[in-house]
Amino acid sequence: MEVKERILEKAGDLFMRYGIRSITMDEIAAQLGISKKTIYQFFTDKDEMVTAVIDLEVQKNEMECMQFRKQSHDAVQQIFLALESMEEMLQAMNPQILYDLEKHHPRSFKKIRDYKYHFLYQEITDNLQWGMEEGLYRPEINVDIMAKIRIEMAFMPFNPDIFPHTRYKITELSFELANHFLFGITTIKGRELTENYITERNKKSSHEHTV
Repeated sequence: MEVKERILEKAGDLFMRYGIRSITMDEIAAQLGISKKTIYQFFTDKDEMVTAVIDLEVQKNEMECMQFRKQSHDAVQQIFLALESMEEMLQAMNPQILYDLEKHHPRSFKKIRDYKYHFLYQEITDNLQWGMEEGLYRPEINVDIMAKIRIEMAFMPFNPDIFPHTRYKITELSFELANHFLFGITTIKGRELTENYITERNKKSSHEHTV
């Protein structure tokens, strides 16, 4: 692995685990066993490094989202696959990270906003149209409004003013909000399918906890 890739991988891991503001360039260098001068050969400052890390995360998430559509038998399953992936990411993610981006790294935060309202918006719009064609989602829903609602709901668990991180588990919030969204847009056929996927998820979760 190239030095720059190693730096970005380690920085991304530390930022996700501890938040961005609490991690210094000195700590990243120490974790890698290199000098801070080596890091500055690739990045002029921490802000540029954060931007590069966010670029990589966005690219990775976009590739995963496109895979979910290919792997899914139906629109509801696509949402559950995305939810499962998000929960895995959230378990290793400090919920403070979005606040840090908004407060201290506006350029990177704008990349997240662009990702939300361009790529994610289109993915959710496609999912809603797919579900309506299958008879799983109600035919009268407003796709534009529902897509934007789903985006905001997906990011709501990161808001400490609504859900203080010391009181709520972010993965549980994510699951509850996704269920609420699905039960609001599904037909009877879609609701039954949603309940089946919830049952499968709970069985899997129960098995993992007993192993």
